[in-house]
Amino acid sequence: MLLKPEILATLSTKPGVYLFRDARGSVLYVGKAKALRSRVRSYFRAEAEHTAKTRELMRRVESLETIVVGSEAEALILEANLIKEHRPRFNILLRDDKRYPYIKVTMQEPFPRVYVTRRVLNDGARYFGPYTSVGPMREALEVVKRLHTVRSCRYDLPREGPERPCLDYHIGRCRAPCVGLQSQESYRAMIDEILGILEGDTEELRRDVEERMRVAAEALDFEQAARLRDVAHGLDTLAREQRVHRAQGGDLDVVGIARDGDIAAGVVLRVRKGLLLGRDSVRFAGVGDESDADLLASLMARHYLGSGSARMADLPREVLLPGRFGDQNLLEEILGEAANRRVRVTAPSRGEKVRLVDLASQNARHILEDRVVALAWAADRAEDALYSLQEELDLKVVPRLMVCFDISHTQGAETVASAVVFENAEPRKADYRHMRIKGDWGNDDFRSMEEAVGRYFRRRRDEGAPLPDLAVIDGGKGQLSAALGALAAEGLADVQVVALAKKEEEVFVPGRRESVRLDRRNKALHLLQRIRDEAHRFAVRYNRKLRSKRTLRSDLGDIPGIGPRRQTELLRRFGSVKGVRAATRDEIARLPGFSEALASRILTYLGR
Repeated sequence: MLLKPEILATLSTKPGVYLFRDARGSVLYVGKAKALRSRVRSYFRAEAEHTAKTRELMRRVESLETIVVGSEAEALILEANLIKEHRPRFNILLRDDKRYPYIKVTMQEPFPRVYVTRRVLNDGARYFGPYTSVGPMREALEVVKRLHTVRSCRYDLPREGPERPCLDYHIGRCRAPCVGLQSQESYRAMIDEILGILEGDTEELRRDVEERMRVAAEALDFEQAARLRDVAHGLDTLAREQRVHRAQGGDLDVVGIARDGDIAAGVVLRVRKGLLLGRDSVRFAGVGDESDADLLASLMARHYLGSGSARMADLPREVLLPGRFGDQNLLEEILGEAANRRVRVTAPSRGEKVRLVDLASQNARHILEDRVVALAWAADRAEDALYSLQEELDLKVVPRLMVCFDISHTQGAETVASAVVFENAEPRKADYRHMRIKGDWGNDDFRSMEEAVGRYFRRRRDEGAPLPDLAVIDGGKGQLSAALGALAAEGLADVQVVALAKKEEEVFVPGRRESVRLDRRNKALHLLQRIRDEAHRFAVRYNRKLRSKRTLRSDLGDIPGIGPRRQTELLRRFGSVKGVRAATRDEIARLPGFSEALASRILTYLGR
């Protein structure tokens, strides 16, 4: 275990969430704490005080991450969301863990159902929660379902259904989509309204409930008025427990900066619909005499403009900053164009938003404190593998930041490349990248490798991001030569590069006529093998994903009149070619843009 007492001493005393990770960076356990420092320290008492499960957890822990929040309630909600995202092994195995309920909307079904569950599955449904005030939540959900006539049956609509509507239809609690009395479009529009309510937009429904409560009170129907009052409280619960912060719409990115001498840390808290979803962080070294404004500008450029389309596709309404910087107005313009709406980039001076910026800066300070302490013993962590690698391969610098490339294709088709990143001999998965090879190189791995390496380093250089200390190429002399050519073309011939060939685990180094054969027990070789295997896994997974998509569409694409749009519609509705083959002509014909004649043609081509 690599956690040191010095690290524990720097932990915050405020509420928050902590994540224990193993040697590969995978999350083992997520926990919440009223005071992070005392809670995390409790794991380091004598082993006799721990259960066998906790002892096994601590045996595997290699690193710790903490996120500071404003209250215990916020820690509870964030903990639940992180557990849902990471599914840590030791959280799942804790049988005495209390499971709070969620509201589940089965969006994977043509006619979704809405109900309460305590199990969160990766099944395509949407989950809201967890909710700690169970009674009010259930009452409010029941009223929402009645007002919006959500079906309560479990039929697999529209594949199966009854011959006639059930009692819910006759008492006005369902509009009987099971027998075709409500269209799928109408039902989905109703579900969209319910999703808005579950996301916290309860104001309009609450006004309706309050009006009905007033009418009931005036009619002296105090029992009904009391029930409606409880419903109003339940609606507040739906809104409140789905939120950590509510700051003028609650759709924000909140930025914090901290610095200490020559190093600095930056944090971006992602708040969507008022829910704190997580934290992105970066560390800077060698900041020297750079001003805080320059540091902030660098963070903004790297976070929004240098990380591909993922962040640009999920832009908030507002970005809160700890101060102003020179290109602030330009960044606001760029983000607004990307979002097709205004994205305000501001430095608040008072109110709730200042508190949010303080919270982000607090997180940055804790990251920086961890970094300061970690640097004092980083050499000890890296010495066994990284220093050995430097010595064995005669590298100019210790390869603390490494990238490894691999090429994967299927008989020359669906050619892809992966680039995985290790920092201090551990995976940095946030920086993993894969790419489709644009050139029509077929089975030519050398040309594909040349393209992948060139594109990756060109982008890093153009973004102003740190370049890796070492590039590892999966392959032999040919792949190594291709990578060196790509780097030379980009003016980056000084980047250190080696290649690792699978068969004999030979390491090829530029300038050496003979390959380097490391002892099979050498930790330097183990590190190279680890990053090579991770790059291979990442590339193969992406190749399989593309191949699966091509296979799904190939059978349908052979049918005259079935272009990409209709293929997508068929697969969205029926899930697979097998599902299309099992459908009836009427089911296919009812899809938008289809007819009975086209449905007959599809079934004929598919053997029906």
